[in-house]
Amino acid sequence: MENKYEPIIGLEIHVELKTRSKMFCGCRADWFGLEPNTNTCPVCLGLPGALPVPNKKAVEWCVALGMALDCEIPEFSKFDRKNYFYPDLPKGYQISQYDKPFAIKGKLKNIGITRVHMEEDTGKLLHAQVNGENCTLIDFNRSGVPLVEIVTEPDIRSSEEARIFLKKLHQIIRYIGISDADMEKGSMRLEPNISLRKIGEKGLPNYKVEVKNINSFNFAKKAIDYEIKRHADLLEKGETPKQETRGWDEKKGITYSQRSKEEAHDYRYFPEPDIPPIRWSKDQLSVIRKQLPELPDAKIKRIIKDFSLTEYDSTILTDELETANYFEEAVKLSTINYQLSTKVIANWIINKRVDITKTSPEELLKMIQAKSQVVQIDENELEFIIKVLDANPKAVADFRSGKESVIMFLVGQVMRETKGKTDAQQVKEKIVQLLKKS
Repeated sequence: MENKYEPIIGLEIHVELKTRSKMFCGCRADWFGLEPNTNTCPVCLGLPGALPVPNKKAVEWCVALGMALDCEIPEFSKFDRKNYFYPDLPKGYQISQYDKPFAIKGKLKNIGITRVHMEEDTGKLLHAQVNGENCTLIDFNRSGVPLVEIVTEPDIRSSEEARIFLKKLHQIIRYIGISDADMEKGSMRLEPNISLRKIGEKGLPNYKVEVKNINSFNFAKKAIDYEIKRHADLLEKGETPKQETRGWDEKKGITYSQRSKEEAHDYRYFPEPDIPPIRWSKDQLSVIRKQLPELPDAKIKRIIKDFSLTEYDSTILTDELETANYFEEAVKLSTINYQLSTKVIANWIINKRVDITKTSPEELLKMIQAKSQVVQIDENELEFIIKVLDANPKAVADFRSGKESVIMFLVGQVMRETKGKTDAQQVKEKIVQLLKKS
């Protein structure tokens, strides 16, 4: 039944920035774990007469993320008031961006990025029991924390495609260092918008459902899969799924209705009168762009090229920036003192699951060296290697033309000659060394 329909999925992702202070006041932005309502001031509490002052670093980081996502950066932008009543919104409106965001028309993994805009976070609702009665408490410590929203085009066609996109976005955010993007703490929140249309139909369906309360990539995938089945069941009955916001219950593995979904006009957006529009010069944007670090895909390509590693190994090593930096530091030290191959260093980090927080690159290299010194290539074994290379000119030529898989054939020939009495890994390294030198 679900094969009759095609999922139309867009994503909204909110990311708290790790600036020192909040978006429009001097209160600290690292609110997590503080005593409730101890990290507030008249501005983030929305008290009468309090005026917002934008956080320059937060604005620059929002633009930097837009650049990292291949967005256009308009030279003119402004803040707007998004008006709605909810208990965790003390002013009765949220300072956000509507028609002039900081970044537009980007792309990541062939998924269109509609916009990347800046806003302030809300307070946090806590459901509790007080004097034996169920109630909802409000903690305003989070109110006013800098929040970037990334909105995609409805280009995603499966839950797995959504999961892969979110994982790559998370990686980029951490690489440029603007947020820890810790989903357990709520500093990165994932909100899929899901609808179905019949296969072959064009245009967008006349409804969409947004799902909130998702704090992992796998839960995002499960929530989307659940909604796809739910929508298909309703459509088969001739019903159109209700346009609404739903929550994800990770324990039950289901979504549940929260409230009807608002349209943009329901928010009565209008320009924020207390904050002047922002105009960028080309020089200012150039400075921000130059401060961007090497991004994950570029790093993968460079590691493949510079260290002769496979795409698979390079992708694993660069998954976390800390691991990539650790690997490169180990290679640098090895070049000076140890002369170990980059492949061996990479294999240890990947396959031995080295705890890089407890083992320094120097300690890692000493461990590898100690292990590799168990068996050494002596003069006789070197003669066997040279003999095998001379006897197999085609395999040697194949290796030099890029067919690196033949190396294991040559290793096998040497091991047969030495009756298995030498170390295969060291033989492999020696063959590679000899063939690349000559």
